[in-house]
Amino acid sequence: MDDCIRVTGARLHNLRNVTLTIPKNRLVVLTGLSGSGKSTLAFDTLHREGQRQYIESLGMVPLLAGKPAVDSITGLSPSISVDQHLTNRSPRSTVGTVTEVFTYLRLLWARVGCRTCPGCGKGVPPSYESPEAVSSEIWDDEAAEGESVPCPHCGAAVPGLVMGSFSFNKPAGACPECTGLGFVLRADVRRLVDGSRSVAGGAVLGWHPRLTERNVPILRAAAEHYGFTFDADLPVDELTDIQRDVLLYGVESAEFARHFTETAARVAPPATVTAGRFEGVVTNLMRRYAERVEDTDYREKTEKLLVKGECGACEGTRLRPESRAVTVDGLTIVDAARMPLDELAAWAGGLKAEPVTAPVLDDLRERVRRLVDVGVGYLTLDQSTPSLSAGETQRLRLAALLGSGLTGVLYVLDEPTIGLHPADTERLVLVLRRLRDLGNTVLVVEHDLDVLRAADHVVDIGPGAGGDGGRIVAQGTPDEVAASEGSVTGAYLAGRAPTPPRAREASRDGTSLTIRGARAHNLKDLTVRIPLGRLVAVTGPSGCGKSSLVLDILGRAGRRRFHGAGEAPAEHDGIDGWEALDKIVTIDQQPISRLPRSNAATYSDAFTPIREVYATHSQGRFTPGHFSFNVPGGRCERCEGAGVLAVSMHFLPAVEVRCPGCRGRRFRSEVLGVRFQGYDIAEVLEATVDEALTVFADVPSVAGRLRRMSDVGLGYLRLGQPATTLSGGEAQRVKLAKELSRRATGRTLYLLDEPTTGLHPADTARLLAVLRRLVDVGNTVLTIEHNLDVVRASDWLIDLGPAGGRAGGELVAEGTPESVARVAGSRTGRFL
Repeated sequence: MDDCIRVTGARLHNLRNVTLTIPKNRLVVLTGLSGSGKSTLAFDTLHREGQRQYIESLGMVPLLAGKPAVDSITGLSPSISVDQHLTNRSPRSTVGTVTEVFTYLRLLWARVGCRTCPGCGKGVPPSYESPEAVSSEIWDDEAAEGESVPCPHCGAAVPGLVMGSFSFNKPAGACPECTGLGFVLRADVRRLVDGSRSVAGGAVLGWHPRLTERNVPILRAAAEHYGFTFDADLPVDELTDIQRDVLLYGVESAEFARHFTETAARVAPPATVTAGRFEGVVTNLMRRYAERVEDTDYREKTEKLLVKGECGACEGTRLRPESRAVTVDGLTIVDAARMPLDELAAWAGGLKAEPVTAPVLDDLRERVRRLVDVGVGYLTLDQSTPSLSAGETQRLRLAALLGSGLTGVLYVLDEPTIGLHPADTERLVLVLRRLRDLGNTVLVVEHDLDVLRAADHVVDIGPGAGGDGGRIVAQGTPDEVAASEGSVTGAYLAGRAPTPPRAREASRDGTSLTIRGARAHNLKDLTVRIPLGRLVAVTGPSGCGKSSLVLDILGRAGRRRFHGAGEAPAEHDGIDGWEALDKIVTIDQQPISRLPRSNAATYSDAFTPIREVYATHSQGRFTPGHFSFNVPGGRCERCEGAGVLAVSMHFLPAVEVRCPGCRGRRFRSEVLGVRFQGYDIAEVLEATVDEALTVFADVPSVAGRLRRMSDVGLGYLRLGQPATTLSGGEAQRVKLAKELSRRATGRTLYLLDEPTTGLHPADTARLLAVLRRLVDVGNTVLTIEHNLDVVRASDWLIDLGPAGGRAGGELVAEGTPESVARVAGSRTGRFL
C-alpha cells in the first residue's frame, strides 16, 4: 500500500510545475507567504482531485469538478475539506441546531421534563412515570403534540410533550409573536421622520413633495373623521400623541386605537383613502418590507430604516411560555441553551441516567465533550450561527469530524487557529493529532508557528506571493525547515527573523476614551480606558468579551454618535472622551459584498480610473462604460459580463460553465482589442494587485489605490476575484485599504477585528507598518488581536479574561506589553 501522496506537475494558478511527496497518516502543514499558492495546492488541486476520483469510482460523472491542471496525483484518499466560508446565514440557525446538541436537549426535555398542571397548579411528573404507556410520538420531531396525560392530582388532561414542543422552528414550540426568531424588526422613526420639521415642510424623509401634497389632506380628513385636528404646519416633535400616532401608524393600528374609549373605537374607519383611510408611515414601510422580503436588494435597502429589537413576548428565548416552563433537574431548556458548553458538559455529566434516558445522555455528553475539546467551550447553544467567526464555524465542523469515526481520509483544513488565543492553540493541536491517530492524513494550511512546530511534516511554498510564489522552498520536519536558509518561514521558526519594533514614547497628550459600566453579554460592569493616538490591542482568551466591548459597545455607540446609525449599542453606562475624535471607522470581517460581480478592484474604486485609462487609449471609440462588465455596451451580452453561464440541472444544483460567446473573458472582442502596456481589460482583471501595480505605475489615481492594497498584504490578490470567495481576513484588509485612500483627519478611531487573519508573519510585519503610519499622524487604532507579533508591537494592551464565557468578562491587566507580561493572572502575559 502506498504510504505517500505523490503530486507531479501541478500548474494551477501560480503553481510552477510543482512536484512533491506528502506522507500519509501524518499531520502535514502547508505554509508560506499569503498568496504563495498554499490554498491552490491544498484545496483546488489535492482536495478537488480527491473528490473527483472518489465520485468517478462510484460510477458517477463529476459535473462540478473537472480535473485540475496537474500531470498526476497518486496515493490520494477521499477528501473532506473544512474551510473558512460560512454557508448558513439563516437567523434561525444556532450553535445548538448546527451541532445537533439542541436536538438531544429537546428529546431529553420531551422525555423527562416536569411542568405544572394548568388546572390545579401542582407538578406533573414526566410522562414515562405515569401509569399510561409512553407515546411513541415523543420521538417524532414532526408530531404537533403528544398524547394527553392526566394530572396525578386533579385528573385534568395535560398536553403531552414532544420534541416539537421545544423547537423554535416549529409552530408547536415557537413564540407566536416573533415566530421563533427571538427578535422583531421595528421601524427606526428617527430615520423616517425629521422631528424638527413639519409634515408640510418635508418631515417625512421618504416622501417626494408631490406625495406630501397628496397625503396632507388625507391626514386632515382622518383627524376630522375621528374628531380631532391635524396641524401639518407644526413640527412633528410638537404634535400631540394622537396626531403623532395617526401619522406614524395610521387609522387602523393598535397604537392609534388606544386613544379612544371602547365605544368610540368601534367607529368604522374611513371608507376610502381620500376620506381619511391613512395607512401610516411606519405601517406602510413594514407592509412593503413584508411583501418584498424575498427581494434581496429591496430587503437590504429597507433594513437600513429598521432596528432589531428583542421580542417582548419571549424575551429573546424564541419559545412559547409553556415550553419555557418545563424543567429537567430544575433547569428550563432556555437555561441549558444559555450555558457555556463547558458548563453544560459538567451539568449533563451530573445527571442521573435512567434506563429511558441513558442513550440520549450518552450521545449528548459525547457531542458536548467534542465541542469543548476543539476550543469552543465558551459558546452557548443559543448563539446565532451568522454571528460566529470563520474560525469558530470551522471548529464546529472539526468537532463533527471527530465523531465520524472515518479512517483513511484526507482532511484539508484552512487555518483552524483563526480567532484562537495562543493558550487555546495547544488544545487544537491535540484535536488534529486525534484525527491523525484515527488513521487519517491531516493537511493544514496554516501560518501559526505553534502549529508548524507541532507538525510531523512541513511544506513551505514561496518564495514570494503571486507570480513570485508557486515553488517548493523547503519541506521536511519543522527542524529541517527551520534550518533552511532560503525559507522565510524557516527564519521565523528558528527565531532569525527580526521582531517588529514598538514605539516607546509616552502618550502624546494624555487624552483617552473611557467606557464606563460595560455589561454586554458576559462583561462584568467593566470600566476601561483607551489611550488616544496609540496602537491599542484588546487581548484575551476566545469568548472573554473582546468583541462585545469593542464592536458591540464602542463601535455601535461611535456609529450612532458620528453617523446617526440606528443600531443601539450593547448595555453600558456611558463613554467619555468623544470630543477628542471626529470619526469612527469599523473594519470587521463581514463580506464586502454577497454578489459575485463585486471584487477588490470595484470595491476599492481602483477599477473606475482603470476604465478611464482604457477609454482614453481607445482613441475615442469607447467610453469608460464600455469597459464595465456590469452595464450593457462593451460587455458580452450572452453572459451579461459574468464570464460564465448557469446551466439548470433540474433536481441538482445549477452548474456554471464558461461562456462560449466570450470564452470567459466577459467583454466583446472589439473592446478586448484595446490594450494598455500590453494588457487588455480582461487580462487586467486576471492580474494580481502587484502585477497591476507595475502596469499602472505611471497612473497615480490607480497606483495609489493598488499600493495601499499591496501594503496591507493583498499584493497576491487577483483584481477580478469575486468578493464572495474572499476570506474574512482578506475582506477586512480590502476595507482597510479603501479607508487608507480617504483623507485622514488625525482624529479618527479605527476599530479592527483580528486583521492578521490569514497573514504569514512576514506579511504581518507589513501590516503593522501600515497601522503605525495611521497612528503616527494622530489617529487611534484599536484592534482585537491574538497574534503575538501585533500584541508585542502595540503601545497599550487591554487584557480581558481570565477565561471564556461566564469565567471571562473581567479586566485582567492593562498597560504596556512589558507591564502586562509581569501580571501573574494574565494568560496573554504568560506568552509575552
